Amino acid sequence: MNVVSTSDLPLTSLGVDVDPAVDASVSATLAAVEEALRDNVASADPLVAEAAVHLVTAGGKRFRPLLVALGAQFGDPQSPHIVPAANVVELTHLATLYHDDVMDEAMVRRGAPSANARWGNSVAILVGDYLFARAADIAASLGPEAVALQARTFSRLVHGQIAETVGPRNRDPIAHHLHVITEKTASLISTSARFGGLFSGADADHVAALAGYGETIGIAFQLSDDLLDITSDSMQSGKTPGTDLREGVPTLPVLYALADADDADASAGRLREILRGGAITEDALHAEALGLLRESAAMKRARETVRSYAEEARAQLGSLPDSEPRRALESLCDVIADRTG
Repeated sequence: MNVVSTSDLPLTSLGVDVDPAVDASVSATLAAVEEALRDNVASADPLVAEAAVHLVTAGGKRFRPLLVALGAQFGDPQSPHIVPAANVVELTHLATLYHDDVMDEAMVRRGAPSANARWGNSVAILVGDYLFARAADIAASLGPEAVALQARTFSRLVHGQIAETVGPRNRDPIAHHLHVITEKTASLISTSARFGGLFSGADADHVAALAGYGETIGIAFQLSDDLLDITSDSMQSGKTPGTDLREGVPTLPVLYALADADDADASAGRLREILRGGAITEDALHAEALGLLRESAAMKRARETVRSYAEEARAQLGSLPDSEPRRALESLCDVIADRTG
């Protein structure tokens, strides 16, 4: 029997206040998921196999499998369906990353050359398609409900990507941005939590509560990630601070800053002036914008928005039993709300 150190367990390392038994159970599930991921991206074609495992071995937060493992705590976390379910959502997520990097012309992903930079756009797109196919194949082994849920989630992901690509058009930019995050990111996190409850045999009302929690915490998770790009150093965020600013990606604090035209403060005015120019590639101007944004009222408002979504997610746990797994999910709300300072 392997002895697991609580200092190495995933929830503890994230700062989540969690019962050691729950943490050990989640850790064991994630270890099994990691092993299965490598098997599930295997291919008889050496090029496909190498390109498909590229992002698997590059690491990542594995936030979606984590939500599957936590959701499973409300039923039987030892169910043989949990690890395949977690692979469905993680393979779906990885597939979107291959496609995103092609669309964004990204050269780096998770600190390593992106698949499109290494093998070209065509191979990256087709490997993404392969991973979607593998996810669908595994979902089929779980039954028609899993297939239907994965297909509906995939549809939402695509709609979110299309909405991001075409822009807000006549829609309020902030509402549009939140809609994109809900469809492109939170939908799959919702399905992750739902899968955990569903395939562990949890009660139907508990599965519904987990799905609602997953969608709302998914929005908070993505928003906090975007704030970390502004507030953190590269060791914390995994990328150079201010990458979104440099690339002209309109995250929530930027949209809040641009929308607050009535703020007569000189710093706010200067920040709006810089941001209206789009991508900020000049180093001195980028440093100025990053400093102004970090201290802005827009950043404070964005932090409050993250916290409001985290609190909404906590409220959606109300129908779940008062238990250590529920407390772990509640603590995760605090971690996501607090990690941007």
